[in-house]
Amino acid sequence: MWQLSEIFQELTVVAIPTRTNFRGVSAREAALFCGPQGWSEFAPFVEYSDAESEPWLYAAVEGAYKKWPKFKRNSIAINATLPRVEQGRVNELLARFPGAKTVKIKIDDFEKDSGLVEAALSFNPDFKIRLDVNGGWDLERAITNLNSYNLRFGNIFEYVEQPCREIPELAALKKVAPMKIAIDESIRKALESDFTEAKEFADIAIIKWAPSGGIARAQKLIEKIGLPVVVSSALDTGIGISHGLALAASQNQLNFDCGLATMSLLVSDVVKPALEINGGTISVSRVEPDEAFIGTYLATPARRIWWQERITRIWESGFGERWSNEQHN
Repeated sequence: MWQLSEIFQELTVVAIPTRTNFRGVSAREAALFCGPQGWSEFAPFVEYSDAESEPWLYAAVEGAYKKWPKFKRNSIAINATLPRVEQGRVNELLARFPGAKTVKIKIDDFEKDSGLVEAALSFNPDFKIRLDVNGGWDLERAITNLNSYNLRFGNIFEYVEQPCREIPELAALKKVAPMKIAIDESIRKALESDFTEAKEFADIAIIKWAPSGGIARAQKLIEKIGLPVVVSSALDTGIGISHGLALAASQNQLNFDCGLATMSLLVSDVVKPALEINGGTISVSRVEPDEAFIGTYLATPARRIWWQERITRIWESGFGERWSNEQHN
């Protein structure tokens, strides 16, 4: 059986401040470690339970110990990501995604956040716009808000991401919505679902490397869902982003810009050379942390212990035995 101490020999925990308060996060913590195939990252958000974090650990171990699949492309087109910020900061943040043709905007409702859409279009009138609600609306609010956005801005929206949390509401909304519906939480919080009726309530699937359980499991998930895919990230460091890029690069079809540039929302990355955005794309490559960056953003000893204990609990809950058995089968 594989031993926990063998896998995480070089475990390093970093805490990187974010440029904005992004989904309640002002400092992104991540546990980094190296295996035979290179560096990987374990970084479920701190409020996630051990059960919800287990797929992230599977992805992390796979990333360090398994080879990447064959690529169908060597660079990935990315979207800009705009958190809910003061309109005066929009240009500053969008400038960090040079050449992006698409922007995903985090919103609450039309009255509060239509100004963010206006500001993004002022920055780039040709932007394709995605709205991200994170499941925050019920059906009535979704219909009201989406119709308001459509009436105000017209047919500029590529899709709305997770407008409602409940599948029956998504199904009802899909029949009347003025734009396509993408699902995120409906996937990553229900990984064992069969998704046979996904086309009844969604048009597009948001797939993330770590929450899906790594590249191999994400690919099976994509095949099971059967919808066009946007590969995205979870505010990862460049190490986690590199694995997301590899997942995107391995897809037979990739018809949407991917959400794989969220390291631009951190005050710094920890990898060198950096994963640079050139003309709205990022090249796919293995990366590793830079000692100087690690020194700057090293987490406190107490936070390192917290992450070590988190990994140990998940490993000893049965994960370690399952992983070991899979490697021998």
